[in-house]
Amino acid sequence: MNRLGKCLKVFESAIASGLIASLFMMAGQASAADQGAPAKPDVARGQVIAAQVCAACHAADGNSTGGAYPKLAGQHADYLVKQLKDFKPQPGGKPAARANPIMAGFAAALSDQDMINVAAWFASQTPKPGYARDAKTVPFGQSIWRGGIADKGVPACAACHGPTGQGIPIQYPRLSGQWSEYIVAQLNAFQQGTRNNNDPMRTIAHRLSDDEIKAVADYAAGLH
Repeated sequence: MNRLGKCLKVFESAIASGLIASLFMMAGQASAADQGAPAKPDVARGQVIAAQVCAACHAADGNSTGGAYPKLAGQHADYLVKQLKDFKPQPGGKPAARANPIMAGFAAALSDQDMINVAAWFASQTPKPGYARDAKTVPFGQSIWRGGIADKGVPACAACHGPTGQGIPIQYPRLSGQWSEYIVAQLNAFQQGTRNNNDPMRTIAHRLSDDEIKAVADYAAGLH
């Protein structure tokens, strides 16, 4: 069974056993005195959610084992919270900004506090380094990352994601060490309209060729 099938099986099993509902009800409970106060992350509860729900695809510490699922270890907590919210349908009956049936199911079971907790857990974990796989395209990918493509109106990736791929919380994720396959998939999703939660990235992705996407994704995977 492939990893997608395993994740679906985990989700179906969790639904059938009532695990998700009971787990997230526990994680989201707050005293009346805390209501209305600024939400603070509970990393311990986030670890429970990660271990029992997220681990099948992302690993318990957020270092997923393959490019079908992103590494979440060391990712900005605010960015992770935003992405989880974007998997849910938007107000007014609008579709989710990110179309993903598996993540939609998990996100639907999460309260805002659950999202904060699990995001804090993954953000606190140490990401395992990645590497570029194609030495021939590294100079090309590097030129796009550092300088963009002027004649196509593509800005330098480093302008938002940083010279070493550390990103900017909420808007732009950490990409250093991320699986190149996952980066390629997300740029393709921006092109195809299945991911609509960042207008600048939608515009940039439409201006990139397949070869440019692969080169800059492979370069980002090797950043540290």
